[in-house]
Amino acid sequence: MKLPRGSVILLAGMLPLAVHAAEAMPQTSAFGAFFQALVGLLIVLGMLYGFFWLLRRFGPVQSGAQGVVKVVGGVMLGPRERLVVVEVENTWVLVGVASGHVSALHTLAKPEGVDTTAQPAGPPFADKLSDLLRRPKA
Repeated sequence: MKLPRGSVILLAGMLPLAVHAAEAMPQTSAFGAFFQALVGLLIVLGMLYGFFWLLRRFGPVQSGAQGVVKVVGGVMLGPRERLVVVEVENTWVLVGVASGHVSALHTLAKPEGVDTTAQPAGPPFADKLSDLLRRPKA
């Protein structure tokens, strides 16, 4: 590959600058380089922690209501396949879900007398952990 004459002259003119920059860089020990990398890693991890804290604190809130579409139930058929019953208005749709593919298998009217309101979840993990820590040791 042939470089144009102007670019060769430009590169040749930049060579002394590169040599000067290499001479101006301080010689560091292996420990100093390791410490500098460690400090950089800690700064990045601290920034990530702060970002996720802000996201959790001021991010979008998930409510218990699922809107128009509600997942009634489901069952795993394999490691990547499952059947899911989805409620849309007063219709239940049996949906097959596989890796990269979703298909409606059957549609039926919502059965009478079936309550599909969201059940309250159990106590959060923090509450369970604090209960375990408060128990007297035998």
